[in-house]
Amino acid sequence: MQKKSSGKTSIFKTLGPGFLLAGAAIGVSHLVQATRAGADYGFLLIWVLIIACITKYPFLEFGPRYAAGTGNHLITGYKKLGKLPYWTFIIITIGGMFIVEAAVTIVTAGLAERLFGMGWSTFTWSFVIIGFCIALLLIGKYPALDKTMKAIVSLLGLATLTAVILAFGEGRLETAMAVETPDVWNKVGIAFIISFMGWMPIPLDASVWHSIWTKEKALSNKRSTSLKEAFFDFNIGYLAAAVIGLLFFLMGALIMFGSGIGFSGNGVEFSGQLVDLYGKTLGDWSKPIVAVAALIAMLSTTLAVTDAIPRVISEIFAEEKPQWIKEQKWKNYRLNVFIIPILSLLILYFFTASFTVLIDFATALSFLSAPVLAWFNYKLVTSDQMKIEDRPDKKYRIFSIICLGVLILFNLAYITTWFI
Repeated sequence: MQKKSSGKTSIFKTLGPGFLLAGAAIGVSHLVQATRAGADYGFLLIWVLIIACITKYPFLEFGPRYAAGTGNHLITGYKKLGKLPYWTFIIITIGGMFIVEAAVTIVTAGLAERLFGMGWSTFTWSFVIIGFCIALLLIGKYPALDKTMKAIVSLLGLATLTAVILAFGEGRLETAMAVETPDVWNKVGIAFIISFMGWMPIPLDASVWHSIWTKEKALSNKRSTSLKEAFFDFNIGYLAAAVIGLLFFLMGALIMFGSGIGFSGNGVEFSGQLVDLYGKTLGDWSKPIVAVAALIAMLSTTLAVTDAIPRVISEIFAEEKPQWIKEQKWKNYRLNVFIIPILSLLILYFFTASFTVLIDFATALSFLSAPVLAWFNYKLVTSDQMKIEDRPDKKYRIFSIICLGVLILFNLAYITTWFI
């Protein structure tokens, strides 16, 4: 039986899943979508970033809340809700997991080549990066992932903050404010808003990842995680993801907006443009800072995603076969951690030249499924599966319903653009 936790030391000892969430969040949504939003529309879409972070907050928080309150992850909860929630989640997961892995890997590969200049192809770098992630996960398992992500997210925050401060120091704010912002209320603009919100700061199915990581952290510590600890850990990770998302948005608005240079649809070229444009505007001395910050962002995401998706698939199979013991589940995880990246690399082969199209499709698909998962998570934490004292209070439930309503309205707005 797991020991109960107590005291400030226990709270800090349980930190980890929140950093994994931040690491998974800080990637394509930040480096690509947030930077594109600032670069294409200046400061006009900052409200979109804020709304996305606020409206997703409760439903992502419900993941660790459920894990701390019940000792189970959300997949177990979905199954208890019924076949419809359970299989809906499986379809959403399988439908997007290869695209997610492919999207984060190709950007990481492009940035790695840009930073190190080895002359390697995208696929060579992709194999190297995936190989590194797999080795870390299989050899070090969860504790290695936990420690690595804490270091990566901390370093990333400092590097990105430095770049933004330098941009303000160059007097770019006045220049960016003087440029006329384009119209966003058209089919293209609305479609981009939805794709921007899709992965900002992270897709809602990451609530499942977080619930699994919370459970793994409890097993690693050999004691249960209290609701207070889970809440504290989540808030640190989520705040880090939201703030760093804002920093990348500001970099795009301050440095790229009004430059007259458009983004390439190719992932590798996009990475090069990003670093080159910063260097051109701020000076060559800024390139290493931007390149390191960008590469760290994508490496953290690739590492987190490479771990999370196989864990989810492994847990799904385990739920189908409850008699599976821990060793059998680990064998399934090891198999999936190889199969999913390999299949994702096949997607890279066909979509390398249409990188931004791939990203927009994946992020829009994620946002369209967000209200569904949000409702499932809400039902779980307000059900009798949770102790009454662990359920959200009345004010928080009202806030959650309002957030769900906003997500639905944006979905309807996006669907409406299909018929315009």
